Amino acid sequence: MSEGSWASSIGVRRSMQANTGRDTKPELALRRAVHALGLRYYVNRRPIKAVRRTADLLFPKLKLAVFLDGCFWHGCPQHHTVAKTNASFWAEKVAANRRRDADTNERLMAQGWKVVRVWEHEPVAEAAARVAATVTALRDGASRH
Repeated sequence: MSEGSWASSIGVRRSMQANTGRDTKPELALRRAVHALGLRYYVNRRPIKAVRRTADLLFPKLKLAVFLDGCFWHGCPQHHTVAKTNASFWAEKVAANRRRDADTNERLMAQGWKVVRVWEHEPVAEAAARVAATVTALRDGASRH
């Protein structure tokens, strides 16, 4: 391994470098499904410009932010696996991600945003239907005002 690398092996380094921050297969599947339901949205955009948190799908007029969380990276209670190498590093990384997710939810809700979180393991059609139901509820609520 090169000096100063955080990876425990060349294989781990290559695997981690292959992980992308956006346009993952679960994200693309969710976007396609939500789009197929007739909904239009922004992709990978900050709900609050001054806060460095990016929603996977954003409906700014409705103040709805959708996040698709990976089971490993966000500590899914059903599917999260404990890393065998550098276990304490990865445990803290996941714990920090969970704290950041909770902080993001709090910040957005404090400014009137609705947050939908989808786990990567959720059936895409169900997740898209949940997003669509939230959009419908927000639109119905907005039309009453």
